[in-house]
Amino acid sequence: MRTAKTITAVEAHAEGEPGRVISGGVGHMPGQSVFEKMQWMQQNADDIRKLMLREPRGYPALCCNILVPPCDPRADAGFIIMEQTEYPPMSGSNTICVVTVLLETGILPMAEPVTTLTLEAPAGLIKVRADCRDGKVTRVTFRNVPAFAMHLDKIITVPGLGAVTVDVAWGGMFFVLARADQLGVSLDGSNGAEIVRVSEAIRHAAATQLPVAHPLNPHITGPTITNLWGPAITEETDGRGAITLSTGPFDPGRPQHAKGILDRSPCGTGTCAKMAVLHAKGQLPVGQDYVNAGPMGTTFTGRIVEETTVGSYAAIVPTLSGQGWVYGTSNWTLDPTDPFSDGYTIGDIWA
Repeated sequence: MRTAKTITAVEAHAEGEPGRVISGGVGHMPGQSVFEKMQWMQQNADDIRKLMLREPRGYPALCCNILVPPCDPRADAGFIIMEQTEYPPMSGSNTICVVTVLLETGILPMAEPVTTLTLEAPAGLIKVRADCRDGKVTRVTFRNVPAFAMHLDKIITVPGLGAVTVDVAWGGMFFVLARADQLGVSLDGSNGAEIVRVSEAIRHAAATQLPVAHPLNPHITGPTITNLWGPAITEETDGRGAITLSTGPFDPGRPQHAKGILDRSPCGTGTCAKMAVLHAKGQLPVGQDYVNAGPMGTTFTGRIVEETTVGSYAAIVPTLSGQGWVYGTSNWTLDPTDPFSDGYTIGDIWA
């Protein structure tokens, strides 16, 4: 078989959100930190992201991770996160997928009943506890980067929706958050098309009217992702969220044609951003679990373990836990004569 490139990956998901983990075939990524490696890849090797996330090897809901050597000596492994339109500094579901793959494939040694390790994400060091039994990772709990709110109860003007009250918060990515009930939007997964349409309109308006940059890393800007949220759906949960990841640029002249994808999981960084907002509003104390359901009813459990500051902003240190599952291994190839070396997108399901 003739091939210009062979990429080895493990297929995994965390509470429903797919997070492919690339373990070989991408070459060296230079940089003095995983964040710098991510920046280098974005500027010099973005063809890998396109190849693995677009058709025919990918699909709109797929996320992808590349295992890289860590730069911080305290870390056991590093990883770069790739999504359809950006390189997120941090992702909860992808962290869970990466930990599950590292331990269940033997890339890092598994100790039962608990394995502890440290990962270097682009956002920084992530301390992880993995509960393990019979060679299976049954629960991943990690200490996320500090989360904080930058805007609370701000009113923005959204074409087609009018005045919408939103919050903007960091949980590892910059989210614009809005209550679904004020918009009359059901958060059930069956309502995905309407959630995406409304969420993309809000994201575009917030990015224009409430732009933000991380106080410690001005290269990280946003908001780039939307979190519509609502009340608990069962006695075992504390709230529900629907997070929309954009799959392309938003055209304000044709909001009905917005294309995005619902996070299949409750979204780890989205849960942390939501906890930061709730804490800032006095609605979630330190030490209390927050069980967040996603559009399919699967859950992540967050907890605020301490308060801190990030720059001039009051912040929280959250933990998040959930489970991941490996569902396959793969070797992806690129024939040198293939006309779609960057993959492709079609307007039926893509922007």
